[in-house]
Amino acid sequence: MSRWTYLTDMDGVLVHEEHLVPGADEFLAELRANDTPFLVLTNNSIYTPRDLRARLQRTGLDVPEERIWTSALATAKFLHSQRPGGSAFVIGEAGLTTALHEAGYVLTDRDPDYVVLGETRTYSFTAITRAIRLIEAGAKFIATNPDATGPSLEGSLPATGSIAALIERATGRQPYFVGKPNPLMMRSALRSLGAHSEGTLMIGDRMDTDVHSGIEAGLQTVLVLTGISTKESAERYPYRPTMVVDSIADLVGRTQDPFGDGAVLS
Repeated sequence: MSRWTYLTDMDGVLVHEEHLVPGADEFLAELRANDTPFLVLTNNSIYTPRDLRARLQRTGLDVPEERIWTSALATAKFLHSQRPGGSAFVIGEAGLTTALHEAGYVLTDRDPDYVVLGETRTYSFTAITRAIRLIEAGAKFIATNPDATGPSLEGSLPATGSIAALIERATGRQPYFVGKPNPLMMRSALRSLGAHSEGTLMIGDRMDTDVHSGIEAGLQTVLVLTGISTKESAERYPYRPTMVVDSIADLVGRTQDPFGDGAVLS
């Protein structure tokens, strides 16, 4: 059993859209061979873990549903801890609505406890207007994550953070973001694994979410350069990852001792 636990982002670390990042399959195989606990994390709340498992399988990665942790699951856990059996008006897809249903929440547009905003490829002006009016009437405002844009094959798409800004401007009410960089998402992932922060690594491709949340949760952090952040852009932040590597492939063969000889420390 490895003394390390791994949390790893998905997009930009393991996959690019529908393509495997070279070495990601070997990395996950090594974790399984060494009985190393791990979770694959994503701020995207559109899909259920079952959906994401199928998506990863198409790229050649076999990740069990129970090894996938989303901002939708973290949001549902958080709301259950705050107000068990509550109600919510939801803007989002199956990943979010399923997680809230399984947490015992009633989904309604009549006097809900919360307005919960997540990711969708079809934001509705009617639904956004309803959310604004419910928040004005007293519903608490929750958002799954602060990402302003999301990727697509055609280019950037407006994401949860952008729509949250619109609703905030209209209502004067700031949302509470559950996903990265809120360390709450890291802690909820650790609790689901029964792991501790001192022996956990967070691998990500973004300084502003992955590394930020990892540091705030007390984890070791590894920045890979196969996604959003570059060596140059990373230098602009007032905090640093524990280690920078070109790709997750650089961790193959050393997952049990990632900071040993040959490690590229930042």
